[in-house]
Amino acid sequence: MDRRSFLSGATALGASTLLPSSGAHAAVNFAGQTVTILVPFGVGGGNDLWARFLANFIGKYLPGNPVVVVKNSPGGGSVSGANLFANTAKPDGLTLLVSSGSTQFPYLLGEKRVRYDYKKLNFVLAGPTGGVAYISSKLGVDGLKSLNKLKGQKLYFPSQGVSSLDMVPLLGFRLLGLDVNHVTGFPGRAEGRLGFERGEFNIDYQTTTAYVRSSLPLVQRGEAVPLFAWGLVDKNGKLIRDPNFPDLPHIEEAYEIVHGKKPSGIEWDAFMAFLISGFPAQKLLLLPNGTSPEIIEAYRESCRRMQKDPEFMEKRDAMIGEYEQVTDAEGEELFRQATNISPEASNWVREFLSKNYAVAFE
Repeated sequence: MDRRSFLSGATALGASTLLPSSGAHAAVNFAGQTVTILVPFGVGGGNDLWARFLANFIGKYLPGNPVVVVKNSPGGGSVSGANLFANTAKPDGLTLLVSSGSTQFPYLLGEKRVRYDYKKLNFVLAGPTGGVAYISSKLGVDGLKSLNKLKGQKLYFPSQGVSSLDMVPLLGFRLLGLDVNHVTGFPGRAEGRLGFERGEFNIDYQTTTAYVRSSLPLVQRGEAVPLFAWGLVDKNGKLIRDPNFPDLPHIEEAYEIVHGKKPSGIEWDAFMAFLISGFPAQKLLLLPNGTSPEIIEAYRESCRRMQKDPEFMEKRDAMIGEYEQVTDAEGEELFRQATNISPEASNWVREFLSKNYAVAFE
């Protein structure tokens, strides 16, 4: 399979199974209007770039060809902007929200500052990403089957924060039985990788593009050993191998290799909620509560047509990453899994972070 391709079962190009298409699409007309995509992050980050790239094409395929602009509203780790959207956006199709793992995690954790409810928002599009975890070859481990050599050995991981997107490796490494010290305060994964290269850390992960560009050369030089990829989700909501790394097991397979059994229990359930929210459904494009099915379908249709646009296909990998964007029924399933967690699993994570890392939830 081509490294750039996404899973065939979760293609964004299939017809919607949830909403009518032709008649509903024709009933909506945004001619002369301006559509605003609210990005609750600052200018220049990954979410901002994603929104601006999409904006170039969505308006092209919406009925009436409206102008589509991006408005940044950073603050509170994206919670402030999402609250603003939930409280003020009208269901007229003229305002959308970009949500990211940084927006979804506080919701999953039940933080009181969150004023948005994903159950009341309407899904349009999901932007997946992937990642690969690897360790230093100096540890003498050549893969998952030899992780027992690390028993009693301390590992060091460069983290952006235990309640950030790096909560996924925090919980994932723990599930594999690894004793990892998460050194927090890094502004980004690139800085952490440089620390790994200098020998300051001996375990790391990078998202797909960064791994291929900067970490794979370490593997090729024999300085790092890949362990697993986080994985993607198929149309049935099950973890599958990342097609960019077909030879690497996904995290569920990694657990089975290490422990000899399938994962289960409250800790695994909690991990899976944050894994899907942080990677297969890392970025979401949403319409407000009360939006009509006709408007929702108009946006989904524009996303289907956008992904067939030659310019979009030519520039996608360089601009927003190497995965197809997902809409329709497959996207709905991703959205559901990324924004739902059982109270028991949420409480487990809150207690774990509070007890072990002094994280205070307000």
